[in-house]
Amino acid sequence: MYVENASAPARKPVTVPSLHAMKAEGRKIVMLTAYDASFAAQVEQAGVDIALVGDSLGMVVQGLRSTLPVTLDQMVYHTAAVARGLSTTLLVTDVPFLADRDVAYALEAGARLVGEAGAAMLKIEGASPHILEAIHALTERVIPVCAHLGLTPQSVHKFGGFKIQGREHDAAQRVLNEALAVQEAGADLLVLEGVPTSLGERITRALKIPVIGIGAGPHCDGQVLVIYDMLGITPGKRPKFSKDFLAGRQSVSEAIQAYVADVRSGTFPAAEHSYS
Repeated sequence: MYVENASAPARKPVTVPSLHAMKAEGRKIVMLTAYDASFAAQVEQAGVDIALVGDSLGMVVQGLRSTLPVTLDQMVYHTAAVARGLSTTLLVTDVPFLADRDVAYALEAGARLVGEAGAAMLKIEGASPHILEAIHALTERVIPVCAHLGLTPQSVHKFGGFKIQGREHDAAQRVLNEALAVQEAGADLLVLEGVPTSLGERITRALKIPVIGIGAGPHCDGQVLVIYDMLGITPGKRPKFSKDFLAGRQSVSEAIQAYVADVRSGTFPAAEHSYS
């Protein structure tokens, strides 16, 4: 039976202001997904700064082909489970597909994921006018938002698959403009996925808010991976930007600690995990 984590490291809770301070001081931010209380406890004990309940659970937990079928009820369920395993790690959770249907839906999702499930921040993909409006409405109501740009999985059909974004000059400028727009709308954090290293560096330098990369090169303010990918247990081909940290180690906890150490030191991601 799961017992609520009583052996968490003696550290202050990670907050939005502390993440901003880490960017200002040049200290790398470590983010990792979690989908249940047991993995959340492992993430916390390893000193991860941010636990992300991603709608990636649809693919790595439920076996779906994309994140699109994941529902708000499912996100509430998994977020509440992860919250029970954390005490100091900041909990971020995804608003599922069509978060931009209208502001009312975004606020309903915020009320449930924060008020009911225990999230501290919501992650929303894209930078459409409706998304920007939703980010502004949530932050006006003191619900922090993490934006998500670049290769956004909820746009898989529009992109024609999981393809790297921002390789051409105009496309890179578009992603940069979107990053500035979500910051202006009130986002406190940005996940930047699947873009060339040079663009990841450019956006990180341009923004005041922290930028967390996943396949965006080593110059971002921090890194995030799907925990099943970094443990090497996701079926099929592992993404180029990931690494099997469990290989050669004896336990899940050792693997997560190695990931934390490599992100903090800047040795992950290496060139082989990045895009030109």
